[in-house]
Amino acid sequence: MAGRFINMRNLKFTLHELMESHKTSTCDPFGGRNKKSIDLVLDAALEFSKKALHPIFETMDRNPPELKNGTVAVNPEVRNIMQTLGKDGWIAAPFPEKWGGEEMPATLFHAVYFIFAAANYSGSVYSGLTTGAAKLILTYGSEHLKNTFLPPMLDGKWQGTMALTEPEAGSSLGDLITSAKPLKQYQNESNQDDQLFLISGEKIFISAGDHDGVDNIVHLLLARIEGSPSGVKGISLFVVPKFRVEKDDSGKDKLVMNDVTVTQTFHKLGYRGAPITALSFGDKGDCRGWLVGEPNKGLSYMFQMMNGARLEVGMGATSIAAAAYEAALDYTKQRKQGRRISDGKKNSGSKGDLDKSGKPVQQNEPIPIIEHLDVKRMLLFQRAVWEGSLSLILQCSIYEDIAKNIPHDQIEEKKRYHLLLELLTPIAKTFPSEMGILATSQSIQCFGGYGYCEDFPVEQHFRDMRIHAIHEGTTGIQAMDLLGRKVVMQDGKALKLFCSEVQKTIEKTLSCKNSDLVLMADELSQSLKILVETTQSLGTMAFSKGAEAYLGNAALYLEMFGYVVIAWQWLSQALIANNKLTDVEKGIIPNKSDRLFYEGKILVSKYYFCHELPKIKYLQYTLTNSVPISMSVTTEHFTIL
Repeated sequence: MAGRFINMRNLKFTLHELMESHKTSTCDPFGGRNKKSIDLVLDAALEFSKKALHPIFETMDRNPPELKNGTVAVNPEVRNIMQTLGKDGWIAAPFPEKWGGEEMPATLFHAVYFIFAAANYSGSVYSGLTTGAAKLILTYGSEHLKNTFLPPMLDGKWQGTMALTEPEAGSSLGDLITSAKPLKQYQNESNQDDQLFLISGEKIFISAGDHDGVDNIVHLLLARIEGSPSGVKGISLFVVPKFRVEKDDSGKDKLVMNDVTVTQTFHKLGYRGAPITALSFGDKGDCRGWLVGEPNKGLSYMFQMMNGARLEVGMGATSIAAAAYEAALDYTKQRKQGRRISDGKKNSGSKGDLDKSGKPVQQNEPIPIIEHLDVKRMLLFQRAVWEGSLSLILQCSIYEDIAKNIPHDQIEEKKRYHLLLELLTPIAKTFPSEMGILATSQSIQCFGGYGYCEDFPVEQHFRDMRIHAIHEGTTGIQAMDLLGRKVVMQDGKALKLFCSEVQKTIEKTLSCKNSDLVLMADELSQSLKILVETTQSLGTMAFSKGAEAYLGNAALYLEMFGYVVIAWQWLSQALIANNKLTDVEKGIIPNKSDRLFYEGKILVSKYYFCHELPKIKYLQYTLTNSVPISMSVTTEHFTIL
């Protein structure tokens, strides 16, 4: 499949010019890596994506996985991709050197994932899931579990998954019924302290839950040990492989079926290149799982993987929106249709028409449709969404890296960045997922009728995008997490910290000489005030009307918060761009390409502040003027008589 799928100039701007500002004398979130070494990593990721991932973007979609003889058959290239990513160290990149990694910062790792996912979202998830599952084992697993599972997972030979959802429980994990029974007679076989259990139950919607692109599948599974408390307090985490490792008669390791059965592969709207499966554990009473960490702490452990996965979902959505934008941009530059309205009479009539004097009417040639103002508007919207989202997710990543690299004696600073990351994660997951649907829809619109057809990639991008508002917690769940937990935790400390961060950007902008940016800074200041006032009004509503009234419109609150957060990101980008353009006073003159790039950043920022940020005023009205209408609606009101 031809065509550019990513704008590397923008990615490098976000990393080097925006995120670099977080380096201090006491903390380098990039772990000592300089611009040259970072670019080498990014360029290598791009080269791999061009050769291995992008060429099968359409093929994986047109030929989805199939369940054959108890195993899910996927595109044959998946095995080559996993082996290459393992051999070349991409899967292990964030891990310590002991495990073949280089302790790659989260910011750089997410940037790499952005490239992979833009090239082929379905093709990128296999390795991403494996890295996330392996991190859990590294953090909470015993030495035996690490030594058994990490090497083949990080080599790309074994797939990692997270097995949470059950048919009846859905997102309500406290209602899961998958059980774990102690298997004492086997505990001494490995001469380890690991606690072995018999697992019994079902899981659904497991991404990469089974496939023939690897030799084994390793599930990080939530289950309830018999006798444990009900609800989320009684959930434990287990490693449950498709094949377990046992000794043969000669003492060598061999893989033995572990009583894990694939019962279904789901036929999906998009994201078709990676299987989503339903699994049954212990149908024959012989499914063994190894306890990870302590009993009844499984959900807190799993949140490590889930929080990372939520950022990856947001980045996946951002990548798809970026790739769709690139396709739309390329098409609108080439497609010629219509003429400028300002050409006046030259637009009227058809070839061969005569004017009043009998002379032929002159006509201009059709122009590329990118010259039409409404097409420019649609392209600006797409850029506002994906470039703003990329900036936000890398902002979250930089907070993670700062918290990791800041000196250990600065405990309060570590907590500060951890709280900021906690607060922003639901937004970083949801804004690109929800707004990405609209952005890819506008990409289709740029193509006209062609965009609705398989002849161009944007219809697939649109389908691939839709899962992200569901993956790793729906928008409604993210909203309740934000308003019901993150905003109120530690007496609202995270929200106060966020406001402080935004205020820093506002103050920097107010001191610049660009009047347009100063106006945007004022607008962001007012928007931040609206957000805080709305939060306080909802708190009052919770006190007077109850928790349901408080959380009933949480999704709208999340939407409002997202608009403000992305406005902050765009003001930050515009400020950097403005500073680069005004460096001419210091004798630093940008070349034409850089000048247009920085001017474009400021123009997209203006677009966002003019077209998108004002929407918070309507959301404020809905959120603060009445209790949710849905509280007045009963089930019977939806009954068709």
